[in-house]
Amino acid sequence: MLRSHEAAAAVRVRHHIRLSKGDRVYQGVVYAFLILFILFVSYPLLYVISCSFSSPEALVEGRVFFLPVEPGLQGYKAVFQNSQVWSGYLNSIIYSVSGTLISTIVTIIGGYVLSRKEFKLRPLITAIFTFTMFFNGGTMPTYLLIRDLHMLDTIWAIILPGTFSVWLGIVARTFIQSNVPEELYESVCLDGGDYFQHFIRIVLPLSKPVLAVLALNFATGHWNSYFSAMLYLSDPDKFPLQIILRNILIQNTVDYTSISAVDVTSLVEKQYLAELLKYSLIIVSSVPLLIVYPFIQKYFIKGIMVGSIKG
Repeated sequence: MLRSHEAAAAVRVRHHIRLSKGDRVYQGVVYAFLILFILFVSYPLLYVISCSFSSPEALVEGRVFFLPVEPGLQGYKAVFQNSQVWSGYLNSIIYSVSGTLISTIVTIIGGYVLSRKEFKLRPLITAIFTFTMFFNGGTMPTYLLIRDLHMLDTIWAIILPGTFSVWLGIVARTFIQSNVPEELYESVCLDGGDYFQHFIRIVLPLSKPVLAVLALNFATGHWNSYFSAMLYLSDPDKFPLQIILRNILIQNTVDYTSISAVDVTSLVEKQYLAELLKYSLIIVSSVPLLIVYPFIQKYFIKGIMVGSIKG
């Protein structure tokens, strides 16, 4: 009871401490700096959102700064009126979920294998993996390999080529070495266990932060990827969202060599709409990641700091 009264008294004294003029100036400078920093960081996102909800005329005339001008949903209507947008969303979700799951499993297993000091081939495999970070086969050899494996126009052409990430494998290896005590493996061996049981029962439960790092990086890569789909997919029903949005933007671009006096009005309107579509497409493609990221942000920051500092 006495301690609680002492704590309350200390809090009251702390609140009644009068700041000097220098302290108030310092706090004012810090608060002003933080406010400016928040504005610099949030303004680009606010500007894109405002542009996506503004009218095409206001956007082209440069009248949009902070809030939407002549608000409307014309850009979003033009995007979602395309029937392939919904199939593109579904395909991107399938590619992202399946690709993230497979890549995360393969990468964490690879990181675990490379973390075992008794693995004799670890230096050689690490050197080979590191070599691939600086040199690769190139686009044409990769395309020919995908073709010879009969994976063209299939989901495997999108998922398998980037299943293992060397950089993320090194991050996973470093995390396991730094955060999973070797004594736990010895205790598993004393109980009659092996590497598999050590990995499933010990390493995975302790590796949630780095698993979040792997999942977020792979999910972001698969969701934003369009180049692999552009190379290996020919069936429009299998196109991911990024390819669909790219096609929509190209279809709404004006070819100035075809302008005539008869259709100049429609061409100008089409150009205005194409400018608006740029911002609407950014929002449409970014919403899923903006929704997911806050839930795993703390794991992402913790895992990436451990993997980068203690490497």
